[in-house]
Amino acid sequence: MNTNPSPLQETVTTNNPKHILVVGATGYIGKFVTHELAARGHSVVSFARPRSGVNASATEAETRRQLVGSEVRFGDVGNLESIVHEGIRGERFDAVFSCLTSRTGGLEDSWAIDYQATRNALDAGMGAGISQFILLSAICVQKPMLEFQRAKLQFEHELIASGVTYSIVRPTAFFKSIAGQVEKVKNGSPYLMFGNGELTACKPISEADLARFMADCLEDADKQNRILPIGGPGKAITAKEQGEMLFTLLGREPKFRRVPIQMFDIIIPVLAALSKLFPTLKDKAEFARIGKYYSSESMLVLNTETGRYDEEITPSYGKDTLQEFYARVLKEGLAGQELGAHAVF
Repeated sequence: MNTNPSPLQETVTTNNPKHILVVGATGYIGKFVTHELAARGHSVVSFARPRSGVNASATEAETRRQLVGSEVRFGDVGNLESIVHEGIRGERFDAVFSCLTSRTGGLEDSWAIDYQATRNALDAGMGAGISQFILLSAICVQKPMLEFQRAKLQFEHELIASGVTYSIVRPTAFFKSIAGQVEKVKNGSPYLMFGNGELTACKPISEADLARFMADCLEDADKQNRILPIGGPGKAITAKEQGEMLFTLLGREPKFRRVPIQMFDIIIPVLAALSKLFPTLKDKAEFARIGKYYSSESMLVLNTETGRYDEEITPSYGKDTLQEFYARVLKEGLAGQELGAHAVF
C-alpha cells in the first residue's frame, strides 16, 4: 500500500501560505503531514537523518522521493546546531511541526527524542522567528506511567510556557498500531487478545485524517493554544471487536486466543530485578511495562470527574474507518505500514 496520501482525498488550499519546518518527517505520520502541508500550498522544509525510516533503511534519494513536494534537508535532530545550520540555514520560518517520537520507548531513547530532540526543534524554530509550534503527542500521556510519557509531558509543559502559539495533538491510536495481527490472522492464526478482549478500547484515526487535523491547526484559532485529544470516526472499538472485524472481512468464524494480562506481573519484577545486575535489561523491563500499559489502558479521554476512560468525551474527526483500512490491507498487504519497534505480537 502506498504511504503517500491519495490524490483523490480532499485538500483545502490555503490563502495564507507559510514557511514551515517539519521534524520527524520520515515517520509514519510525518510523511502524511509533510504531503498535506505541501498540498495546501505551504512552503515546506522537511528535516531528516541521512539514513531514515525503519531500521535506518532509507537512503537520501529514497527519503527525497517519499517527501516529494517539500525541500528535504538532512541533519541530526539530536543536535541543536545541526537543526540550525542544516535545517534552518538562516531563513525565517512561520511554524514548526514536530512528528518526532522515540522508535522504541526505551529509557534513554525517550528522553533523547520525545524530549530533547523536540526541544531542539522548538529552540531552533524560535531562533528563526516562528509564531506557531504544532506537536504530535499521544493521548496516553494523560495517565503517565512510562518513561516516554514523562518525556513527552515535560516537553508539553515547556512548549506551553514558551510563549509560542501551540497546538498539542494527542491522537487516540493509529491504524498501524492495531494492525500487527492482520497478516497472521489472514494466514490462519487465531487473534490474540488479553483477557476477554474488552479490557481496552480506542477510536483509531487514519494517518491521512490525522495529517489533515494537524494541518488545520495552522489557521483554525479553535485549535490553537490548546491540548487536542482526537480520534477517528465512529464508536470506540475493543480488541475483541477488532478481531471480529477481521474475521468477518475474511468470511471466517472468529478464532481467539486469550493471553492472561497477569503474565506482566511476573515478567516485569523479574526483569526489573535482573536489570540491577545487568543494566542492558533496563529497556527490556520498560518494554514489558509498555506492553502491560497498552493491554490494560484504553486510548480514550480520561474523565477527570469519574476517573474512567470516556468514549463520549473523546472527539472524533475524519472519514476513514478501521474497517476500510483492514479490508484494504487484507487485499494489498501492509507495505508502507511497517511496524518496526512498535510491533506487539
